[in-house]
Amino acid sequence: MLDPEGSVEHQPPSSFPKVLLIPLAMLLAIAALLLLAFSATRQKEPDFYTFKVVNIRGKLVSLEKYRGSVSLVVNVASECGYTDSHYKALQQLQRDLGPYHFNVLAFPCNQFGQQEPDTNKEIESFARKTYGASFPMFSKITVSGAGAIPAFKYLIDSTGEEPTWNFWKYLVDPNGKVVKAWDSTVAVEEIRPHVTELVRKIILKKKDEL
Repeated sequence: MLDPEGSVEHQPPSSFPKVLLIPLAMLLAIAALLLLAFSATRQKEPDFYTFKVVNIRGKLVSLEKYRGSVSLVVNVASECGYTDSHYKALQQLQRDLGPYHFNVLAFPCNQFGQQEPDTNKEIESFARKTYGASFPMFSKITVSGAGAIPAFKYLIDSTGEEPTWNFWKYLVDPNGKVVKAWDSTVAVEEIRPHVTELVRKIILKKKDEL
């Protein structure tokens, strides 16, 4: 093509865009991979151990510290008809299986019959002195209804079982998935075989890894 003065218009060499195209494609590919990795992280399915809660002394803690262990999550109360039998059995379970990657996780709740009216300090003192409770305890919470903490909402959503009284029990596996739930009327001794089986699997797995 001629310009107004009759000279030939010079086109850029056809290879020039191709030289830029290769690194540009590489950059786009890397960006796409990073975006996929970020999306996978963001969309990771939650489990019980991904939540944070407040312990009985008012410190925010991550349940992540219990990952790799079996947990029996219980909403406890100090003045319930189930208090004595459950606290004794829960502490015995903690004593027997605690050294083998197991924990009772106790969440005081005053939602049912107003049977946990005391302060966190008083609740802890009662459990430690009366029953020698050595398992982790957390701050008094709401465990059902709209006010339930996210960790308990996860337990409820996973099982379809929502606490209707004190001492409901949720068994959580080492990966944070809920295995089963039991209501207040089910004794801890009835649950022991389920807990023991999960703990046994952890022990066998660790032996295989040696």
